Amino acid sequence: MIKLSVLASVLRLHTLPLAVASIVVGAGLAVNDHRFNTLIFFLSLITALLLQILSNLSNDYGDLKKGVDNASRIGPKRPMQMGLISPANMKKAISINVILAFFSGVLLLSIALKSDLLSWLLFFGLGVLSIIVAMAYTLGKMPYGYWGMGDVVVFLFFGLLGVLGSHYLYATSFNWVDVLPAISIGLLSVAVLNINNMRDMETDKISKKITLVVLFGRNAAFKYQVCLVLTAPMLTGLYFYLMPNTQTWQYVFLLILSPLIKSLNALKGAVLMNKNDGEVYNTQLKNMSITTFVFALIFMLMIIPSLLK
Repeated sequence: MIKLSVLASVLRLHTLPLAVASIVVGAGLAVNDHRFNTLIFFLSLITALLLQILSNLSNDYGDLKKGVDNASRIGPKRPMQMGLISPANMKKAISINVILAFFSGVLLLSIALKSDLLSWLLFFGLGVLSIIVAMAYTLGKMPYGYWGMGDVVVFLFFGLLGVLGSHYLYATSFNWVDVLPAISIGLLSVAVLNINNMRDMETDKISKKITLVVLFGRNAAFKYQVCLVLTAPMLTGLYFYLMPNTQTWQYVFLLILSPLIKSLNALKGAVLMNKNDGEVYNTQLKNMSITTFVFALIFMLMIIPSLLK
């Protein structure tokens, strides 16, 4: 029997709010269109969580096999790294998760798209691609996370596809202005990955894992972080500005700037002092994930009054 503490570490519970964020924003857009559906929301949520867990499991397995998770790692120790879970059991867990994510996704598409065959086939293909992407970050002969492509993939799948794709399942339509909050969530999701890569820069160099931080250094990565976290709320602010009948109080979501700036200050201190113990990065990694979820939740709450129009 696996202990709850080990299970929590395997699942990386602190990353799960990030998977939920794009689904919540997509649901908010559906609320704005008066097309929200509770069943579609919960199935989207379950599928997104399964894909995130699949990515976490695959990442643990791939990093250990490639030697990234070693004794010099400054991030949290992983269960496989400590010998608490065998590679064989992790492979079984990955396989089970693939099956669950596949059937959850198929059920979601069957309910949301019904007889729309073209959309069904398109989203089925995107679903299969999502499963592959979730695993290929560190697994396979050419893991994209080892070749500086992690930021792009996270932006596309957590931002554009996660938000716009989940919204389409409600409304079966697309509005260009919806790209703005989708980009916002994508940028904040990349910000989470960037903190992870800032923390792991030294061990990634040794293991020849190429990330943008390895390529350009922590100072450039911090400037990149500033652009990511400050651009995100601005774009969502523009979304509300472009909405008809927006009320001033709906801009209250901009209060999210406070924890974002606080996180930047903490990271700035770590970068300037060249801290490499991981404590600051680990804390801000969790904080940024939670802040992204809160950002998404506030966005949806600000949209709900549109139901009364």
